Amino acid sequence: MAARVYSSALGVAYDNTTTTAVVEYSGKYTPTSPPPLPQLPYYNDTSASVNFTGSLRSLANEEHPIDVPKNITNHFIFTISVNSYSCPNNSCAGPNGTRLAASVNNISFVNPSIDILQAYYYSINGVFGTRLPNFPPYVFNFTADDLPLDLETPKRGTEVKVLKYNSTVELVFQGTNVEAGTDHPMHLHGYSFYVVGWGLGNFDIKKDPLNYNLVDPPLQNTIAVPKNGWAAIRFRADNP
Repeated sequence: MAARVYSSALGVAYDNTTTTAVVEYSGKYTPTSPPPLPQLPYYNDTSASVNFTGSLRSLANEEHPIDVPKNITNHFIFTISVNSYSCPNNSCAGPNGTRLAASVNNISFVNPSIDILQAYYYSINGVFGTRLPNFPPYVFNFTADDLPLDLETPKRGTEVKVLKYNSTVELVFQGTNVEAGTDHPMHLHGYSFYVVGWGLGNFDIKKDPLNYNLVDPPLQNTIAVPKNGWAAIRFRADNP
């Protein structure tokens, strides 16, 4: 087996070596010398990356049943962006002396003084807010090559989305090209979710859901949202 890294961000250092491994089967098998390395995709080949992960499917049979939520009670679209904050005297190591940040729907997470779940279960006020927008507060061409500089600085906050137990959720992650486009690994802690759709460019709320895979989508707990693209997931909020 052979593999190399996928690195979509420009100007970011990456490990350009190739990792290899040998898979051995038990039984009457005589190993031979390793074959030559295959022609692997180039390190920034977005097409190869997204088409491979996009081809994954669940078995969806009697031994491995699936339960994709069909009646959705919560629809969300979250933009995920690389942003930047200015630093005194341009003293940081980011572009033009700025400090890099990340945001969801233009809010960059501020780490609270105590754990959010602790504050939730013990009704401790002032730790987090519940005003995380359901949809992007600013609608623009998210994946355009040139975007206004005023989009680069996000708001700061410790905002969450509180869901009713057993509600069903469809969440579309929309990548942006605000500071720089890159693929975003998104993880939903405590859950696995069905990846029902993905694409490059901007999500079309009218057309793209028509092509969702609700028959045998893969069940995952982490997904790489394509560079300047989107991914749609569905799950049931049944983890207390």
